[in-house]
Amino acid sequence: MLRLATRISLALTCSVTLLAASLISQVPTPESVIGWKPGADYKLADYDQISGYFRQLDAATDRMQLFEIGTTAEGRTMLLAAISSAQNLTQLDRWKDISRRMAQAEGLSETEARALAKEGKAIVWIDGGLHGTEVAGAQHTPLLAHHLVTSEDDEVRQIRDNTVVLLMPVMNPDGLDIVANWYRSNVGSEFETAPLPVLYNKYVGHDNNRDWFMIQQPETRAIAYQLWFEWFPQIVYNHHQTGPFPGRIFVPPFSDPVNPNIPPLVVRGINLVGAAMAKRFDEEGKPGVSSYVQYSMWWNGGMRTAPYFHNQIGILTETHLYSLATPHYYEPDSLPQNLGPRRGATVSAKQPSIFYPNPWQGGWWRLGDAVDYMFTGSMAVADIGAELKEDWLFNMYRMASQARTRGTEEKPFAYVIPYDQWDATAAAELVGVLRRGGVELHRSTASFTAGGSSYAPGSYIAFTAQPFRAHLVDLMEPQNYPDRRVYPGGPPDRPYDLAGWTLPLQMGVRVDRVDEPFEAAAARVEELTVAAGAGEVSGDGPVYLLSPNHNASARAVLRLLARGTRVSQATEGFTAAGTAWPAGTFLARASAGRLRELATEFGLQFVGADNPSVTAFELESPRVGLYKSWVANMDEGWTRWILEDYGVEFETLADADIRTGQLDRFDAIVLPDQEAEEILGGHVVGTMPPEYTGGVGAEGTANLKRFVEQGGTLITFDHASDFAIDQFGLPVRNAVRGVPEQEFFVPGSLIRIEVDAEDPIAYGMQPEAAASFQNSQAFSVIAPAAAGDRSAPREVDVVVRYAEHDLLMSGWELGAERHIGGRPAVVRVPLGQGSVVLIGFRPQFRGQPRGTFKLIFNAILSAAAQQQLPTTEEEEGEGR
Repeated sequence: MLRLATRISLALTCSVTLLAASLISQVPTPESVIGWKPGADYKLADYDQISGYFRQLDAATDRMQLFEIGTTAEGRTMLLAAISSAQNLTQLDRWKDISRRMAQAEGLSETEARALAKEGKAIVWIDGGLHGTEVAGAQHTPLLAHHLVTSEDDEVRQIRDNTVVLLMPVMNPDGLDIVANWYRSNVGSEFETAPLPVLYNKYVGHDNNRDWFMIQQPETRAIAYQLWFEWFPQIVYNHHQTGPFPGRIFVPPFSDPVNPNIPPLVVRGINLVGAAMAKRFDEEGKPGVSSYVQYSMWWNGGMRTAPYFHNQIGILTETHLYSLATPHYYEPDSLPQNLGPRRGATVSAKQPSIFYPNPWQGGWWRLGDAVDYMFTGSMAVADIGAELKEDWLFNMYRMASQARTRGTEEKPFAYVIPYDQWDATAAAELVGVLRRGGVELHRSTASFTAGGSSYAPGSYIAFTAQPFRAHLVDLMEPQNYPDRRVYPGGPPDRPYDLAGWTLPLQMGVRVDRVDEPFEAAAARVEELTVAAGAGEVSGDGPVYLLSPNHNASARAVLRLLARGTRVSQATEGFTAAGTAWPAGTFLARASAGRLRELATEFGLQFVGADNPSVTAFELESPRVGLYKSWVANMDEGWTRWILEDYGVEFETLADADIRTGQLDRFDAIVLPDQEAEEILGGHVVGTMPPEYTGGVGAEGTANLKRFVEQGGTLITFDHASDFAIDQFGLPVRNAVRGVPEQEFFVPGSLIRIEVDAEDPIAYGMQPEAAASFQNSQAFSVIAPAAAGDRSAPREVDVVVRYAEHDLLMSGWELGAERHIGGRPAVVRVPLGQGSVVLIGFRPQFRGQPRGTFKLIFNAILSAAAQQQLPTTEEEEGEGR
C-alpha cells in the first residue's frame, strides 16, 4: 500500500512538473515578440515593442499581473508589472495592506508588526531607468521578466514565494522612443553616435530624475503614487547607465556626506544590498565593479534618494554606456590610471582596492554587456529581497515607529503653514508637494495658538510624529552642507547635485516651526492637490482690482488678455475700496461674472472699485519667443513647461529662426540658462546632421541686437546673460566670471536677495526672497547705457541685489559675501528703444522657486505694456 501511494505521489509530481514545463513553453520569449534578443548590436527596442511584449507575457502567465498606472506627457500609457507566485498574486491586496501598515506604523504594536513581517511578502521595486539615452535599462526588463516568470531554479522560486517584484518596464516611454527613433535614423551613417539634439522627455530631459520631492511631471506623479500611496516597497532599485570610467558598474555603498535626516537603518540596508550585489558580480566573473565614488547620500529629490526619506532602501547602479547600441573596443593601454575621486584621493583603475577590487582591463563593450550587468544587479536585489524579507518588512515598521516617537519627544513638534500668506497659491502648491510625497497634513477647523502665535482656521499643520518625518523635516529645514575639499586647503569637493533646497524659502511661503506641543481642532487632509482658497469677486466695478502678490494672478491676467479684456497695471501704490494697493496691482475692466470664473479656478480675490486715480500701463497679450538650441537644454524645457502651465502663449525659436530674422513680431524673447558659446556656436559642423549644427551665429546675434534696439525685450537667465553682455557690448559685467573655485563657490544653494518691488520687473515680489543659485552670476554696472536717440543717458536699472551679509539661506557657499554681496542680481539694461533684462540666476530652476517666478511673468508682461494712461478714462467695455 505504501509503495502504491509513493508511486501515485511520484506520478502526480511528474504530471505537475510536466504541466508546468508545458505552460512555461507557451510563455513567449522577448526575441519571439520583439524580433531580436534585447541587447543586440545596433538594435534598440522601442516602447511599443517592449510594452507589447509585457502585454503578451501578462496574457500567457499567472505569475505576473500588469497594471496601467498613468499617462506620460506625450500620452503614452505607463505600465507596471507585479511578478510573484500565482498563489501570491491572488492575494495582492493583502500584501499591499501589510506593506502599507508596516510603512505607516499607525496603531500597530511590535508584536503585531513581527507577525505581519512573517506573513507578508517583501515588495521590491526594480525599473528600467529614467534617462532615455541610458538605453540598457529598458532593454533588460523583458529578459528579467521572462526569467522571473519561467525559471524553476531554487533562487527564482524563493523570489516568487517571498516577494512581489514590481518591475516597471520603462519609466520614460517618451524618451525611449525619441532616442530609439534618433538612433535608427542614423545607424550605419557617419552620425551613428551623434548626440540627441532634443530633450529625451517632453519638458525636462535628464531632470526627470530631479523631480522627486516636487513631483510635478506626470511620470513622476504616477510613480510616486505607487511608491508612497499604493505599494510602499521596502527596496527601490533605480537603474542608470553613466558609471565612473573605466569601471563597468557602480554599486553602493555611496560616498559621503550622508544627510543627517536619513535613518541609519536605511544607510545600513543600502550597504548590505550593495555588498550582496558586488559579491554576485564577482561570483559571475563580471569585473569592473566600483563603490564609494561620486554618488553621495545628501540630496533629496532623485528617484533613488527620495526613498531614503521614506524609510526605503534606495539603490542606484550606474552601468557603463558607450553609445546606445553601437559596440566599442577599449584598448587596454588607453584606459586612464584612476577611476575617480574618493575623499580627495583617487581610486586606481589598474590596481585592486577595497572599493574596486577587480578592475576591468579593457576590450569590447556592447549594449548586450550592459544589459547582462543590469540583469545581474536586478537578480541580486530580488534575491536579497527574498532572503531577508522579514527584516525588510519589520525594519520599515521600526523606522516608521521611531519617526512617530521622535516627533513627540524631539523638536520640532510641528510646522504650521498659516492661512494668511503673501502668495496663497504658492502656499497651496507647497501643501500639494508635501501631500504627493506622502506627508501627513491636517487643516485646522478653528482658530488655535501654537508657539505663542495665533492661527486662523484653514491653516495647515504638519505634525512631525509621522512615518515620513525625515522627508518633512528635510524639506522644511535649511540644509547645512559640510565644507569639503578635494584636499586640505584645495578646491571644493563638488556636491552631487544640490547642497540646499529648503522649500518654504524658495517657494516664498511662510512656514512656522513650532517646537513645543500644542493642540488644535483639525481634519486630516486626504487630497493630493488643494485649492489656494475660495476665490471671490466683491464690490462693484467698473474696475476690479487684483493683487500682484499671487503667481496665479499672472494666469488670470493672461487669460483675460487673451479674451480681449482690458487690463492695466498700476505703476505706483494707491488707495481704493478702503484698502492700500501696491505698485503692480492689476486693474481689470470685465464683468463680475467673467472674473468670478477666474476667481473660483485660481483662488483669487477681485475687488470692485470706482476708477482709482492712479497712473497705469495698459497691458496687451505678450508676443513671446522662446529660444530652443539644438544643444538640448533642460532649462529651456523647464521654461517651456512653466510658460505653458501659466498660459503664456509663445513661439519656439530655433537657431535658424533667429538667423533669418523677422523677430519684430515678438515683444519679448527669452534665452534660458545656457553657456554663451553653445548659444553662439551650437554643435560643430560634421558632428551632427547639418540641420542641427551651428548656433545663432553672427547673423542671429545681429538680429537679436536689432530686435532689442527697435523696441523689443530680451530676457536672459543665468549663464545666457554672458551671451548678451559679450555680444551686445552691454555696460555691465559678470563679476564672478573666472574667479577660482577656491575663492568663490556656490553649488546648488539658496542665496538671499533684496528686491525693489517698485520696479515693474519685480511687482508683487516680497522685499526679500531666495535665489536658486547654481554657480550663477552677479553683475557690475560699469557705465550708463545711451538712449537710442543719443539725446540723454539712460541708467541701468538694478531690480534685485544679493544681500550684503548673511547671504546663505540653505546649502553651501565659499566667498559669497566677498564676491557677490550687495551686487546686482537682476538688471534692466536699455539698448536703443528696447532693453535687455539680465537675470543672474535661474528664476524657474526645475520648476521649484515659486518665490522668483514673478520675475519671468513681469518681464514678459512689461515687454508688451503700452504707454501710461490715467485710469479715469471712460469705460470702453470688455473687448477690444
